Amino acid sequence: MSNPQRSGPRAFSYVALLAVLLPCAVAAGAQTAGGTPSKVDPLEASLAGEFALQGGQLPEAARHYLAAARAAQDPVLAERATRIALLADEDRLAREAFGVWQSLAPQPTLDARMVAASLALRAGETRVARRALRALLAEEGGWRPALTALVGAVGRQQPLVVKLLRETIEGGALPNQLQAWLGFGGLAQRLEQPALVDRIVQQVVARFPGEPRVALLRAQLLREGGKLDQARAALDGLGDAALLVPELRWGLAAEYEALGDAAKAAQVLARGAQDDAVYARRAMLLDKAGDKAGLAALYEELKRGATTPNPVRRLLLGQLAELLERYQDALDWYAKVPDERMQGPARLRSANVLHAMGRTEDAFAALHALQADAALDEDGRRDAYLLEAELRQKDRADAAEQDAYARGLAAFPDEPALLYGRALMWERRDQIPKAEADLRRLLVIEPENVAALNALGYTLADRTDRYREALELIDRARVAEPGNAAIIDSYGWVLFRLGKPRAALDHLRHAYALQQDPDIASHLGQVLWVLGQKDEARKYFEAARKLDPDNRSLQRALQETGA
Repeated sequence: MSNPQRSGPRAFSYVALLAVLLPCAVAAGAQTAGGTPSKVDPLEASLAGEFALQGGQLPEAARHYLAAARAAQDPVLAERATRIALLADEDRLAREAFGVWQSLAPQPTLDARMVAASLALRAGETRVARRALRALLAEEGGWRPALTALVGAVGRQQPLVVKLLRETIEGGALPNQLQAWLGFGGLAQRLEQPALVDRIVQQVVARFPGEPRVALLRAQLLREGGKLDQARAALDGLGDAALLVPELRWGLAAEYEALGDAAKAAQVLARGAQDDAVYARRAMLLDKAGDKAGLAALYEELKRGATTPNPVRRLLLGQLAELLERYQDALDWYAKVPDERMQGPARLRSANVLHAMGRTEDAFAALHALQADAALDEDGRRDAYLLEAELRQKDRADAAEQDAYARGLAAFPDEPALLYGRALMWERRDQIPKAEADLRRLLVIEPENVAALNALGYTLADRTDRYREALELIDRARVAEPGNAAIIDSYGWVLFRLGKPRAALDHLRHAYALQQDPDIASHLGQVLWVLGQKDEARKYFEAARKLDPDNRSLQRALQETGA
């Protein structure tokens, strides 16, 4: 399960709303900023907004929050109204809310400047957008929100985004930071602007001479452009020099993994200095590559160095034993983790092992103890709810899985990982409106959450006829992570749904080259079938069946094609 990163406005709960609004409700009821009497109860309006948001009624939610912001004179509520309106594509309402936000918080933050740029871009206001972007780029760290604003407008104003991107590069507005150039180069690549990409690479080489990461940039851009063989050749050409610098070794391994070669990535990390972070990554890559012999060798290597009570090492040994299905060894290692701070993860993994051993009652009792342990940090208790839901799903205990998410969200309202997990549960159960409501709620909290953007876009493309809306969401996700196989698959699938099977085919082939996944194989097979290439389509259907015979995308593809 994806664990969305925390960013964007703070998640609101009913308790938080009460704490914020009760002190000012009486005063706000007397008058607003303009001194006129207010008939709006800010607490009532905020709760109405919260209920509308839960039901997926975004425009209504934004209006309620805006009314509450005006009544309470609260910039936080005005910001929330602005973000909800933007997500709902209610630009006029977003501008109105943004005006209230700015009047209540006259010193603009980077977030506020980013929203101003986004509104101008979405409206096609070239001069205003240009000024807003230049103001952002002049700020320390402002290149990130500037890039976010450009990405957010790709689906609606792509020609304007290309124009301002080119002006930014050619005008020398980017700071002399390699990461900034990499980010804008990735956007140019995704927007299929090869001349601009070449210009960026030339600038990077000139600005950062002798920087080996430039070669990694070139390989990344080749990969994202679908030129996988050339990307592989660029990586192979780096030689041993890249292995001497830990940062480059990690970057090289990440690129091999992105090319679908987890085994080669593990080999890269195996060379050079080793620490617990490297060992953990090697274990993940070996498991991804299905290399049981490699995992066993790594396990024996780490066991020889486990004479001291290193909590991280013992936790890793337990995880390796789990992967090797040596369950009693895993329990023994987890029981030996000495550090109290690591006890939460160790107890969590122990519950997973107990379930794998068939001791389901013991497993769920352990998880319930974790959920009720006030001494444990919030992440540990949240993860106990997530793991319980995952195990209930494996047991096909639908009511118990739903109950685990309900209890988790009662304890941690608006928690992104729990909302994301529950949305996937609703989608599996064909309750698409509920899945959409949870994903949109998550996107209000974290507007640029890539996993949620892709999940919602794919769901709309696959389970509804709202293809244009799906395309805009997927475009935002693929610009943020252009090399992500799942997002490339979503993009190919929405193109197919839009009646463009030949365009879809290239992207689906690219996705499958990066990740041999049953969903991608099923989509590829269905597109080939529609294009009349039925023999090749059957090969992909068979590949999907071998990977997961019960895959729902495969079952739908076979039903729709009659294959």
